[in-house]
Amino acid sequence: MLAYLVKRVFQAIAVMFAISLISFAIQDNLGDPLRELVGQSVSEEVRQQLRDELGLNDSFLQQYLRFVGNALQGDLGTSYFFKEPALDVILKKLPATLELVFAATLIIIGLSVPLGVYTAIKPNNILSRTIMGLSIVGISIPVFLTAILMIFIFAVGLRWLPSYGRGEIVPVWGSWETNFATVDGWLHILLPAVALASIMLPLFVRLIRAEMMEVLQSEYVKYARAKGISPRRIYFVHALKNTLLPVITVGGVQIGTMVAYTILTETVFQWPGMGFMFLEAVNRVDTPLIVAYLIVVGFIFVVTNTIVDLIYGLVNPTVNIARMGA
Repeated sequence: MLAYLVKRVFQAIAVMFAISLISFAIQDNLGDPLRELVGQSVSEEVRQQLRDELGLNDSFLQQYLRFVGNALQGDLGTSYFFKEPALDVILKKLPATLELVFAATLIIIGLSVPLGVYTAIKPNNILSRTIMGLSIVGISIPVFLTAILMIFIFAVGLRWLPSYGRGEIVPVWGSWETNFATVDGWLHILLPAVALASIMLPLFVRLIRAEMMEVLQSEYVKYARAKGISPRRIYFVHALKNTLLPVITVGGVQIGTMVAYTILTETVFQWPGMGFMFLEAVNRVDTPLIVAYLIVVGFIFVVTNTIVDLIYGLVNPTVNIARMGA
């Protein structure tokens, strides 16, 4: 276990290095940040002076090495627009994004497991066929169309739910403010969470169904049936546990990527999270904030992958984690 953890740490460092290099390299293609900082009325002489002060005239290698040195000390640059450390700006927006992802994850787990198991147990049932048909539709529809349709139906038409913002939030710790402590907060997070969950829910239903059907054809399940073990115990104790092993591996990674998928959802619902902040940063050519966002999202993805691998070993003790990482 220790050898595996050490190896995963080195792998994570290598991946983060690659992410930082790619993120930093693309900033030259985003436009001139001075255009947003000083506008069009400033002379070329002043512009060159500002470029020298910001280090924009240095070579790429000089800029990158300076960035890496500062990043190792927790400094990912200063936002041109907010005039604050980019990491501080992101950390202020992070709670809103994480709570949205958490709410969507609860919806995915709460629906995909029973629906996937049911469609595997009764594959020819009319309800099962309907669920699988809807899952194909769900995979085909982009999240922004789902979000707009939900706003049109539940916010504009029925007026049951609010269509934008976080609503009433309550401070929890430091800059962390939560939606889950108030009824208004729950009402505001419901539509964006369902829209975000619509990306992964059909995939999870189909994945659980496929794995469950394969497990139900295995020899140990046939043996359990021959021994007279109740179907409920076979389905939800023996079969489901082994079904969840690949689901944890694939699903954990997919849920981690939802942090990046929140960009469209947060934009449609004006949700004040990292995704909405990122699009605003792109429009303003706020390159330090853009680079910092990409690195933070990459870090979250790397950490999620590592945790998923560890959980896989805990769920299935027969797996030799050290060999898995080989």
